Amino acid sequence: MNNPAPPRTNPPDQGLDLSRIRAITLDLDDTLWPIWPTIKRAEQVLSTWLAQHAPTTAALGADQKTLREVREETGRTRPDLSHDLNALRRESIRTLLQRAGDDPSLAEPAFEVFFAERQRVELFDDALPALAHLSARFPVVALTNGNADVHRVGIGAHFVATIGMREFGVGKPDPRIFHAAANAAGVAPHEVLHIGDDAHLDGVGALNAGMQVAWVNRGGHAWEHAPLVPHITVSELGALCRALSA
Repeated sequence: MNNPAPPRTNPPDQGLDLSRIRAITLDLDDTLWPIWPTIKRAEQVLSTWLAQHAPTTAALGADQKTLREVREETGRTRPDLSHDLNALRRESIRTLLQRAGDDPSLAEPAFEVFFAERQRVELFDDALPALAHLSARFPVVALTNGNADVHRVGIGAHFVATIGMREFGVGKPDPRIFHAAANAAGVAPHEVLHIGDDAHLDGVGALNAGMQVAWVNRGGHAWEHAPLVPHITVSELGALCRALSA
């Protein structure tokens, strides 16, 4: 009889060096709000709009297989847009309109309907208190591969800058975007604490960029990137704020 595998344990955190921290870089999606409920709702609003303005396209888009094929085709034929989620979404809508025989110029207003709804996020309960705590003590730079606009979301006052993959041209985990965020905060990378939920994009990326890392592990996932380890792991942002005030 085989013995059960031992429970998986994460390597210990490095421990924060509070004396080094002069600025914060902060991921947005799944760190401050859950992203997939937001995207699902935005796609439903887009579908409703298409049903009113391009019903043939709406019917075609209701087929998940077709929708997946269109998105894959767009990514394959427009690799130049791989860093720009807005453009990829817009071009996917345009391709779907063309397949359905509808006016492809509808892609512009259709995308704006989607994008407006995408900014209507539901913040985690700990997000606003943490933003207030962090921004009162450090310059905070939003660092994202996504397409959320912190000003349209309503939290822009807490940030001194936003560095996004779309504008910068490369995304996390590339160290260059982390270094650009440190520069936007006016500090060196080793003086930054990066906060994010994605172990690879946020954690490994920031560590390789020379930053300290706070891994926001809301789901209790295993860290699979040893020997690299975060400096602190928290299940919610309040615990991080308390650690920074210690």
